[in-house]
Amino acid sequence: MASSEDEGSVEEKENSRKKPIGAVATVWLTFYNIAMTAGYIQNEESVLLFLVVWTVTEITRYSYYTFNLLNILPYFIKWARYNLFIVLYPLGVAGELLTIYAALPYVRKTGMYSLRLPNKYNVSFDYYYFLIAVMCFYVPLFPQLYFHMLRQRRKILHGEVFVEKDD
Repeated sequence: MASSEDEGSVEEKENSRKKPIGAVATVWLTFYNIAMTAGYIQNEESVLLFLVVWTVTEITRYSYYTFNLLNILPYFIKWARYNLFIVLYPLGVAGELLTIYAALPYVRKTGMYSLRLPNKYNVSFDYYYFLIAVMCFYVPLFPQLYFHMLRQRRKILHGEVFVEKDD
């Protein structure tokens, strides 16, 4: 016998858990995204590619919340949110990696954010190697995050429920 908690569509459950955002939050998020986009636009192609992809992603994400709150095109926005990431997420990761790669020579030359011994903290930190490690972490982490998003897409758009097996 199903309990009342199990009744209802996935969309109804998702909407019942969300707190609606107010007008102030909507205005703040809009201006925040515009300011962040304007602040990062530079001449380098890799940075520009990263900002364009990031901007489209953020517009899609926040328009989902705004339009859903206003009940304007909720199904199209939901479709866009759970489908556009398929292309935008890999492009965003590529843009991030290209941006880090383009910054490596400058970071090495200037010693930016690096801390050399001897110093009063008795600690050494090299930002150049840190950035290389960050780039390496994308290899095992990106597939996990991407497939998690694909599972979320299936759950929301198709109503599939996944049960994880215990070993």
